[in-house]
Amino acid sequence: MQSSKVREPVVAGQFYPASERSLRSQIESLIDKKTEKFDAIGCMLPHAGYPYSGKVAAETVSSINIKKNIILLGPNHTGYGSAFSIMTEGIWKTPLGEVKINSALAKAMLSGSKYLEEDYLAHAYEHSLEVELPFLQYFSTDFEIVPITFMSQDINALKCVGKEIAEAVNLLKIKGSVLIVASSDMTHYEPQEEALKKDKEAIKAILELNEDKLMKETARLDITMCGSAPTAVMLSAAKSLGANNAKLIKYQTSGDVTNDKDSVVGYAGIVVY
Repeated sequence: MQSSKVREPVVAGQFYPASERSLRSQIESLIDKKTEKFDAIGCMLPHAGYPYSGKVAAETVSSINIKKNIILLGPNHTGYGSAFSIMTEGIWKTPLGEVKINSALAKAMLSGSKYLEEDYLAHAYEHSLEVELPFLQYFSTDFEIVPITFMSQDINALKCVGKEIAEAVNLLKIKGSVLIVASSDMTHYEPQEEALKKDKEAIKAILELNEDKLMKETARLDITMCGSAPTAVMLSAAKSLGANNAKLIKYQTSGDVTNDKDSVVGYAGIVVY
């Protein structure tokens, strides 16, 4: 039975601390307590190990009012499961506690979608959504999630899923209480200078709320942004729900942390409102 699914954390102790106390302490050290708060409809957060991308994720989440319903969109790194994988029932655990899946919203999305498929396997070992949860839990314990992962780069399908998500939100009349989180790192394992140049173009497309341009530029410039697909879906859904602005909160690379600038991964935190 899908309802009995408890999704245990798979990268606690690797990407972030496995103990509640250490995890809270690490997030506390990364957040920005003085930042301006946005009533965001969507955002993009990185998903690497906290020592590398945690500052970007924490400062971005610091600038968002956490909503009661969070739609988590991430890339599927594992290759397990279907190309458009949604979980509609169950609980996700982290060291900060349990988060329930909003079954009503998830099932409305599934029943109204041409592409989404009910699938637990895609989520069982995938880290891209799990690592975002503790940041959200640090600021709020009063939310439910809908987890979806993607293995498709088909822009027309991705835009369609974005619109289907917005339709389900409107159907349930919960527009004001939804935050759509796209999980993505930027350029992978290139020299710092090259990463900055490429990521600038991808970020520009996101800030223009232009998912077509994002997918074209990542292909044209060979930008190894792992979550371009979920970011395109987020932009499509957010615009359908009324978003017309975006702001880059923070960008850095792993090289800014390790001082190894020869092979870096880029991280960007963006709010869409």
